[in-house]
Amino acid sequence: MLRLPRFGRDIRVNALICSGHFLSHYYQLCLPPMFIVWQQAFGVSYAELGLAMALMSGTTAIVQAPIGFLVDRYGARRFLIIGTSLMTLSIAGMGLATEYWQIALLAMLSGLGNSVIHPADYAILSGSVDPARIGRSFSLHTFVGHVGFAAAPPVTAALILLIGWRNTLLLVGLIGVPVVMSIVWQSRILIDHRGARQKPKTSLRADARFLFSRSILSFFAFFMVSSMAGAGIQSWLITVLHRTHGLTLEAASSALTGYMIGTMSGVLVGGWVADRTDRHLSFVVVLTIAAACLFLFVDLAALPQLMTILLLFASGLMIGASRTPRDVMVKDAAPPGQIGKVFGFISAGLSLGGAIMPVPYGMLIDAGRPELVLVLVRSLDGVVDCASASFN
Repeated sequence: MLRLPRFGRDIRVNALICSGHFLSHYYQLCLPPMFIVWQQAFGVSYAELGLAMALMSGTTAIVQAPIGFLVDRYGARRFLIIGTSLMTLSIAGMGLATEYWQIALLAMLSGLGNSVIHPADYAILSGSVDPARIGRSFSLHTFVGHVGFAAAPPVTAALILLIGWRNTLLLVGLIGVPVVMSIVWQSRILIDHRGARQKPKTSLRADARFLFSRSILSFFAFFMVSSMAGAGIQSWLITVLHRTHGLTLEAASSALTGYMIGTMSGVLVGGWVADRTDRHLSFVVVLTIAAACLFLFVDLAALPQLMTILLLFASGLMIGASRTPRDVMVKDAAPPGQIGKVFGFISAGLSLGGAIMPVPYGMLIDAGRPELVLVLVRSLDGVVDCASASFN
């Protein structure tokens, strides 16, 4: 008789949580490939199409911190199930929309569901996974999110060509239903936080005071400014390398791809390191400075195309490797039973940073100074180093 393999508890917990995290990131970038067909189907402007993305991201950013409070007070599992269900059914519902306002409303509801993911995921991973493996667990969680981002545009575009936009949304949305069912089925292994039931519930005022303490505000600033720097790289690196250094569009695109691959690979390296040392702050600061110096060198030096691609890959590797120790430091800074609100609060900083900087970077390019984009990125990395000095 064939016997199915039995997986350890940590493996099952990571599989459940990472599946939902993959969908969260996939759903955020499955809408842009729809814009061309939506423009024709609903007769709306591209500015109106951008509203769907703004509503989804904005709702997530605004609601994440309050959701973190609820996760800590009432438990993460129920919110993870509700949020993932809302997120996946909202995307599927877009396939049935007859008016664009329905798309916008469903995008907002999907953003509301997505706001649960980070607070609930980190609360569950911190309480369910062996502390000796928490770094690798966090790194896998981040890595799978990057894979979701990378997979969404090409996979969604291919599905649109094969089965049409409505069937594509129904398919990718309803794929989340088995994920929700698996979470419900295996929910007994998902422990919220080990200290949540041992620590008396604190008042809302005390919780808010803790979030505005120096260490947590330093983490918020660290995440926000890191996101501000990352926005310049992801949005404008191709343009800067093409206009300032004369790289072909193909080579500049390859440089950005190399940076992204380096970042994804570095995340896994960082998880391995985080489990083998407790000197996380030194590791993060050294890698951030080294990556920023590489960016500045690429900006100031006249390099061959291949060397530019390799240096940006190395920079991405360092940035990626710094992320998991950073997340572990956040977990260690959160008192028992408060991980949800802490990750919800600082995750809002990521969303805020990504929203602030694309326009100022574009203004530099419009002013004929594209070379200043990477200088500004380097300056922001310096601010990151200052923020990290306040962690302890």
